Amino acid sequence: MKQISRFRESIAQSGWRYLNPTSLQFRLTSEIAILSVLCLGSVGLWTSWKMQQILIATHQQNVEYIADRFPRDVELYSEMLSVKTGLQKTINNVSNPSLLIWVKGRDSQILAQSESLRAESPANKAALMSLAEMPSQPQVYGIGDRYVVLRGSSLTVKNQLLGNVYIAQDVTANQQQLISALQGLVLVSALAIVITLIAITLRIRRSLRPLQEMSQIAGAISAEDLSSAQLPLNRAPSEVKELAETFNLMLSRLSNAWENQRQFVGNVSHELRTPLTIVHGYLQSVLRRSTNLSAYQQEALETAAAEADRTVRMLEDLLNLARADNGHLYFRQEPVLLNALVVEVAEMTQKVSNRQVTVTAPNFEIWVQGDRDRLQQVLINLVDNAIKYSAADQPVDLILEQGQQVMVHVRDRGVGISLQHQNRIFERFYRVDETMTRSRDGTGLGLAIAKSLIESMAGCITLRSKPTEGSIFTVVLPVWKSPA
Repeated sequence: MKQISRFRESIAQSGWRYLNPTSLQFRLTSEIAILSVLCLGSVGLWTSWKMQQILIATHQQNVEYIADRFPRDVELYSEMLSVKTGLQKTINNVSNPSLLIWVKGRDSQILAQSESLRAESPANKAALMSLAEMPSQPQVYGIGDRYVVLRGSSLTVKNQLLGNVYIAQDVTANQQQLISALQGLVLVSALAIVITLIAITLRIRRSLRPLQEMSQIAGAISAEDLSSAQLPLNRAPSEVKELAETFNLMLSRLSNAWENQRQFVGNVSHELRTPLTIVHGYLQSVLRRSTNLSAYQQEALETAAAEADRTVRMLEDLLNLARADNGHLYFRQEPVLLNALVVEVAEMTQKVSNRQVTVTAPNFEIWVQGDRDRLQQVLINLVDNAIKYSAADQPVDLILEQGQQVMVHVRDRGVGISLQHQNRIFERFYRVDETMTRSRDGTGLGLAIAKSLIESMAGCITLRSKPTEGSIFTVVLPVWKSPA
C-alpha cells in the first residue's frame, strides 16, 4: 500500500505533466478550444462588419445629401453661367478639406474638381482616378495610408447627361479608431480564450482525477493489496463515481477470489503432502529391499521415487508460499551475523556439490535483523541455482557488502537470462526454459519463495543478467542497529 500512497501523492501534487493527444483531457480541451475560437471569431467578424456598417452609415447621409442636391445646384448656376463654370462653382460651395469631389465627362475627361483633390499627392489622386467602377452605394476604400467613403452617380443637367460625379469623404480618423477597437477586441478575445481554457483544463483535470487514480492504482496494486485497495469517491462526478464503485467491487471480488485460491492451494498441498510422503517412503523401502527386480523394474521404481520426492518438495514449497501469503509463516526476528552465515552456506554447498564457491566479505562484522534459517534457505536456493545453470569449472561468487543497507550478491558465469524473462523470473512456476528446468530438477517455485521470504524480512531481491555472461542475484537487507 505504500506504493499506492506514493502514486496518490504524485497525482495530487503534480497532475498530468504531459498532454497525451489520445487522452480524454486533451481531446476535451482541444475541442472546447476550437469551439471557443470559432465562437469568439464569429462574434469578432460580426462585430467588425457591424462597426464598419455603422462607420459607413455615419457618413452616408452627408454624402448622399451632397450627391442628391449636386445636379440641382449645377442647374441653377448653369442658368447664369456656363455649365463648366457652374460645375466648379457648385463643387467649391459644397467641398471641404475632408471632402473630395470631381466630375468626369462622357469622354472620361475631368470637367471639374475640388481644391482638396488638387492638393492630393499624385499617387493618391491616381489611385482615386483608377477606380473605374464606382459603387452605387457608399463603401470604404483604402487609398495609400488614408480611408475614404466613395459614392458615384450620373450627372444630368437640363435633361442632358454630362457625365458622372464622384464624391469621396475622408474617414481615416474614424477607420483608425475602428481598427484600434478591433485590435482591442482581438486581444480581449484571445485573453478570454486563454483564461477559459485554463479554467476548463483545471476543471476537466479535477473531474478526471478519479479516472487517473484508478489507472495508477490498477497498475500499482499487487495481490497483497487487493483487500485494502479502494478508490476514493469524494466529490467525483456521478458517471465517474459509478465507474469507481464498479472498480471497487471488482477489487473486492478479486480479493475474495485470490484469498480462496490461496486457501485452496494451501489445503490441497496439505492434504496431498501426507499420502505422497507415504508413497515416497514405500517406494524407497521397496528399492532398498529389492533383490530380484529386473533392470527395467528397478529403473521404473527409481523414476517413480524421484518424481514422488520432487512432488513432495513442490508441495512443501507451495505450503510455505501459502503460509507466507497468509502471514502464518513463522519468523524468528533476531540479530544475524551475516559474515558467518555466508561462509557456512559456501562450505555446505562445496561439500554437497563439489563446486568452488568463493566468498568476498569485508573484515568487519555485518549484522542484520531476520530469521537465520530463512536467510540460509534463501542463500542456499540462490547458490544452488547458480550451480545448476553454470559450467562445472566455473566458480560461484558470494559477495557481501555494507553501505546504507546490507547486500549479498550471488554471481555465476553461466547461461544468463534474457531481458524478456528477467521481469518474470520471480513469478511462481515461471520457467525460462521448460525442458532445461525439468532436466535440472526444478519446480519453478524456488525464486518465488526466496522473494517472499526476503520481503517478509523488510528486504528485497533483484537480478542483473546477460545471456552467455551469467547472472547476479542481489539480496538487500536493512542493517541491524543495536538498541541504545
